Amino acid sequence: VLDSQYGLYVWPCAVVLAQYLWFHRTTLPGKKVLEIGAGVSLPGLVAAKCGAEVILSDSEELPQCLENCRKSCLMNDLPDVPVIGLTWGRVSPELLSLAPVDIILGSDVFFEPKDFEDILTTVYFLMEKNPHAQFWTTYQVRSADWSIEALLCKWKLKNSHVPLHSFNADKEHLASSSLPGRHTIEMMIISLARSDGT
Repeated sequence: VLDSQYGLYVWPCAVVLAQYLWFHRTTLPGKKVLEIGAGVSLPGLVAAKCGAEVILSDSEELPQCLENCRKSCLMNDLPDVPVIGLTWGRVSPELLSLAPVDIILGSDVFFEPKDFEDILTTVYFLMEKNPHAQFWTTYQVRSADWSIEALLCKWKLKNSHVPLHSFNADKEHLASSSLPGRHTIEMMIISLARSDGT
């Protein structure tokens, strides 16, 4: 998809996160996975193809993005993958009714600093349902001034950096795609901090 609006384009971070999922594909069967801000849903679709029980989500205020998720599922022979509207930072009936998930996926969701806390409050809410859940996320470094460290501390979350070379994603071309190209992309896994802060 070449339309570079937010949820209508395969961004470089999606390719890197999909590579991480593929690299860890043997751990995915039976895992309950939710992709937030899914857009064209590449990471979620890879997880589903690898045997995970996937739910795709994007903002309930962006019906075109939700329709794009559904089209991506149909084009990839995954017609039974549920697509739901979840708006970051909003406690909705859809969010409340979600069963606990093991893995939350988000590629390039840390795009607009004004959304960072809403994203982390949603992630925290989901992790309260399953304290062992992890948020696997990739992001493109756009500004050295943007940081989520204070917000992680506020929401009692911790992050672990995942080196791209550890899952063969430190190349300009992945899976016959020129994405991620020459972008600086990072990956981290966010989880609940223990009561001692670690």
